[in-house]
Amino acid sequence: MKRILGIIVGLCLVVGSWAFPVETPNARLWPAVEIHDGVETILLFKDEIALHLVNGSTTVYDLSGKAISTGQEVFFPDDGTYYVEEAGVKEYFTVISYLRYLKSGPLKVTVTPRCRESILTLTPGMTYTTSAGVTKTLNRKVTVSYTDIGWGETMWQDSAVVYSGTLINNRLHIPAFYRATDFVVQYDSVWRDQLGVSQDSMISPLVQPIAVKSHPMATVTVRGKEGERSNEVDRPTDSKILESRSAPLEVYFEAFPSPAVQFYTWRIMRGNEEQAVRYDETVRYTFMNPGGYTVTHSVANMECPCHTDEGDCDKDSAEFKVSIQESQLLVPNVFTPNGDGMNDEFRVLYRSLREYHIWVYNRWGKLVYESTDPSKGWDGNIGSRPAAEGAYYYVIRAIGTDAAKNASYHSRQAYEKGKLNSDDAYLGVYQLSGDINLLRGKQK
Repeated sequence: MKRILGIIVGLCLVVGSWAFPVETPNARLWPAVEIHDGVETILLFKDEIALHLVNGSTTVYDLSGKAISTGQEVFFPDDGTYYVEEAGVKEYFTVISYLRYLKSGPLKVTVTPRCRESILTLTPGMTYTTSAGVTKTLNRKVTVSYTDIGWGETMWQDSAVVYSGTLINNRLHIPAFYRATDFVVQYDSVWRDQLGVSQDSMISPLVQPIAVKSHPMATVTVRGKEGERSNEVDRPTDSKILESRSAPLEVYFEAFPSPAVQFYTWRIMRGNEEQAVRYDETVRYTFMNPGGYTVTHSVANMECPCHTDEGDCDKDSAEFKVSIQESQLLVPNVFTPNGDGMNDEFRVLYRSLREYHIWVYNRWGKLVYESTDPSKGWDGNIGSRPAAEGAYYYVIRAIGTDAAKNASYHSRQAYEKGKLNSDDAYLGVYQLSGDINLLRGKQK
């Protein structure tokens, strides 16, 4: 542009790296901003456009080839695209009056909500005509401020968002938002500073969201009291731990949705096998069979459906990993009910049982203890009196959660041949019997 703009020595007003001094009829200096869009050059002026030509004999043409200015030292063009020519080479440039653009009509900000992102539009755009005669919209920097929601420790909370970007064809893609809000747009900040125009902003109308998200939580039902000693291996003692647990494991799943949520999906998978699908906001589910589970939670509404390419809300789904241990049943051969707090009861060591029954007999075959609760044990008393020291005989029948649904106990012959637990037919089936020795030792 060196043949278009004259640099007035000693009167230069520096406005950014691409600012030029431009003389007006009253000798006041007004800044201009030079913008490059590919091969196009745009000169953005604050108000009145005045070009001081280096060579007063230079002819300026409009896009139709009509001579607009010939032999003038100062050229006052309207908004538009022009060119000068020398030795057959045309040099194109577009001039725009910024304040004239702002006064051309009310600026309007609109936001179109979407599931994955939203579209902000600022109209009217600032347009110019290229050297090829094509009308284009000038890309512009904007800063968008609005209020969204973010997850706190226990609930959704308002959160201030500031997002900066470039309007391309008058449009800016902004992140999806999840609560009703208006949008404050500050536009052309750098240009305004360079042109000496005060900063301004625009506010959109209140916009309702359609995007959805949820912050699900899972709570395990704890068995027993905190700090209590237990003979159950891997029993659920922490309400937040879902893995390596003894069955049955009851878990309460709860969704905490954003305002636009209408539908809920909880999909419970064991490996590649679907166990259950629930569509309630909250779900209570008991895990029984051993293995690893994945619980997937997603939310949707009519505008943003799940499990489709259009909504694609599985990208925002939450997963919980749950694992259940195989059953186990171990029986001690001695207990010492002497009140010292150690091994005072005859208790089995167990995990993941769905059925349990124990009988204890004295040497004469009299039943002295019976229970269907593996977490409880015999305290060595018969009625209210201490049982005599010596050997007692127990019989235990139990079925683990890993046994087949129709699993049943087997004959003594099968048990004695060692077939139990040797294949799927016997997996998780326990038929145990033997001696338990009661030793009191030194009483405390």
